[in-house]
Amino acid sequence: QKENSSPQRESFIALLNGVVGDHLVAKNNPLAIPMQLRRHGKPLSAEALADAVEQSSGKLAIMVHGSCMNDLQWKRNEHDHGAALARDLQFEPLYIHYNTGLHISENGRSLAELLETTFEQVSQPIELFIVSHSMGGLVARSACHYGKESGHSWLKHLQKMVFLGTPHHGALLERGGNWLDIILEFFPYSAPFSRLGKIRSSGVTDLRYGNVLDADWQGSDRFEPLGDQRTPVPLPEDVQCYAVAATTGKASSTLSDDVIGDGLVTVRSALGQVDDVHLRLSFPESHQWISRNNNHFDLLDNPGVYDTLKGWLTPDECS
Repeated sequence: QKENSSPQRESFIALLNGVVGDHLVAKNNPLAIPMQLRRHGKPLSAEALADAVEQSSGKLAIMVHGSCMNDLQWKRNEHDHGAALARDLQFEPLYIHYNTGLHISENGRSLAELLETTFEQVSQPIELFIVSHSMGGLVARSACHYGKESGHSWLKHLQKMVFLGTPHHGALLERGGNWLDIILEFFPYSAPFSRLGKIRSSGVTDLRYGNVLDADWQGSDRFEPLGDQRTPVPLPEDVQCYAVAATTGKASSTLSDDVIGDGLVTVRSALGQVDDVHLRLSFPESHQWISRNNNHFDLLDNPGVYDTLKGWLTPDECS
């Protein structure tokens, strides 16, 4: 991608990757987004990373964006959770940029490897915190699984994870095949491309049930209604995990919370709740928060969401 790429071009490329990113990779298309750490929209060199770590006193917030989005889109209505954490808690935000059209497990494995190769070069003590939005939370959980499986050292530095509107148990809209229609129509410049949502990438179909492992999709036709075949993946051990759900309803009700949710993800899915006890995620009650009268994208700039996030990540917070 060009050094002087505009935010509009970057947004379009992110949308394209979200819709057909797996196809772009298969064809070696240069528009396929490689996974990388970025800051201010530019790849982070080893030297820049060392400077970032030194400036942060070792507190690093890894920001993982959601489907069809990019790292620059953490900024919404002049607010960026990462920049605000830098201002208020002296965290150094580092933004993951990745191809959301690939399988979530492929991105999870790549993220684990990226974090391992990146932080094994850092000599000073560091503390890692992951803040994820939407699909980014599934990628982060997948990275923790594959990092543990590979014996990665970066997990020893991981302190806390916060999930904002993550479809831990899938999204009802993807089961109906129109997740991308909603996302593409949400942004004015992408509305003309909303018909592309009929072509759903591997990453998007993984959102049907919240697949995070290769085994969840390998050997199956991803367009066939085969039901939930996931292998249980619990939250990572020794890491404090938090979940924020949103709902467009002003008050709790079955319709607003369990059917509509934030427009893309239901409250139960975002909080890790599901009938199958083996798949259920154990977020302590004090580590859950519901943002009412908000949609999926309001999670990026809602003041209440940020105050909750900041409270959870404050060093002296008792869990």
